[in-house]
Amino acid sequence: MNEQSIGATLAQARRAAGLTVGQLSASTRIREALIYGIERDDFSQCGGDFYTRGHVRSLAKAVGLDPDTMAHLYDEQHGGIQAPVSASAVFKNSKGIKLRERRGPNWTMALGVALAIVVVFGVVRVFGGPAEIPAAEIRPVNSVPSVPAGKPVSVAPRAPVAQSTTQKDDLVVVRIKAKRSSYLNVHDSTGRKLFSGTLQAGKTTTWQAAKQVRLLIGDAGAVLLQVNGKNLGAPGARGEMVRRSFGPSVPRPR
Repeated sequence: MNEQSIGATLAQARRAAGLTVGQLSASTRIREALIYGIERDDFSQCGGDFYTRGHVRSLAKAVGLDPDTMAHLYDEQHGGIQAPVSASAVFKNSKGIKLRERRGPNWTMALGVALAIVVVFGVVRVFGGPAEIPAAEIRPVNSVPSVPAGKPVSVAPRAPVAQSTTQKDDLVVVRIKAKRSSYLNVHDSTGRKLFSGTLQAGKTTTWQAAKQVRLLIGDAGAVLLQVNGKNLGAPGARGEMVRRSFGPSVPRPR
């Protein structure tokens, strides 16, 4: 082999094999920029001697050169052969590893604490513990004191029960029976609608309200009225539209 650089040797072998840098990059999966640099003897982008030797071997094999010979040539031209490193040197620790001793339980301290508790308990027993509460003075929290026989017991008066806002005397009850179908409109004293629609023939309906019930009857002769339990009959003639109002006293049309 001529004494030419390793880069020139690889470049000459590549051209002799009829390969371009791109084709060599595709077959070896080494970037084109690295191949161009290696062929110019620029190994700065290879990442160190270890990776450079691997690239040189791969390129040499791809262009038909002996990989071991080319790697040896690289070592001769770039710093010599790397001295082997022994396994003992790799794993040798420059500083001794201090293992933390596992200590057992501190029985001395535990014994001291136990003795101190015994001493305190003994002092309390000798000089008297907390005063006992007489049984007669012990009373449950929620207990009710007993009352001697014959002594009157005062009971708190109950709050008066709120009476209904609607007094029985103010209630108005209106019952309507339809002989024929008739339109009805029913309201209470405040104007609240109780019913609006047609009462079918043969139907009987009852409404009740405080103070007053107001009626609008489309066919006064078609219905029969009963107010507060008193029968009033038909409020008007057949086909007549009438308005009636009834209160809680003696039922009289208003």
